[in-house]
Amino acid sequence: MLPALAIVLLVLPSPVFAQTTDNVEFEMMTWPEVKAALAAGKTTALIYTGGTEHRGPQNVNGGHNLMARETVKAIALKLGNAIALPVLPYTPNNASAALPGTIGLTNELLGAILERLSEQAIVSGFKNVILMGYHGGGQPNVYRDTATKLDAKYAPQGIHIFYCDEVYSKQMADFDAYLTSQSLTPGGHASIPDTSEMLYLGGDKGWVRKDEIKNAVRPPQGQPGNGVSGDGRASTAELGKRVFDMKIEYAVRQIQALLAGPK
Repeated sequence: MLPALAIVLLVLPSPVFAQTTDNVEFEMMTWPEVKAALAAGKTTALIYTGGTEHRGPQNVNGGHNLMARETVKAIALKLGNAIALPVLPYTPNNASAALPGTIGLTNELLGAILERLSEQAIVSGFKNVILMGYHGGGQPNVYRDTATKLDAKYAPQGIHIFYCDEVYSKQMADFDAYLTSQSLTPGGHASIPDTSEMLYLGGDKGWVRKDEIKNAVRPPQGQPGNGVSGDGRASTAELGKRVFDMKIEYAVRQIQALLAGPK
């Protein structure tokens, strides 16, 4: 007769072990899994920057990081030959006492960090490094200049570093055009694109204070700002899905073209 403990073990469901075949997040992999993935051809490292900054009264300060992690993971999965490195949570910006939601770097620091991360990825065994992220102002030049500098250095070794800008610049421009075609207001920071995407990806996770969406509009001139550039009151999860899907499509298409080389 079986001991009581053995009987209990027999009737308990078998443990479900995590599947690693679709794991494309560097920080969620073990080193043997990374080594195996590299050997299997996943030799493209995706370096995506987010940012910690005030995002209006409705969106959490880490919104860029939360969206970035979902975005870069989806890009890696669709590419099939890439691994997403941990999202960089700080980008060029300046803290504000009036709107205390921002912790920022300088452009010079960002350039140094991107260079260091890229070279660390190369040492780890990656053959291609893609730089991308959420950014505006003069920041794109930092990504572009860093990629150009490092590509010139490593190209003779068959290693390449590229800047993927369409995931942000082209996608934003095209989505603004879509909003205009729908008689909705295009906007920047914490307006329809940001708020909608956060509703789509994390509307059930507390990323957006839904009772504050009614206040997601730039205050009239002369009144203190609230972190919103434009008007986000018409934000919806459906619009957010469109934003997210466009980012993945644009990034994958551009990265595949970059990896294929000049025609």
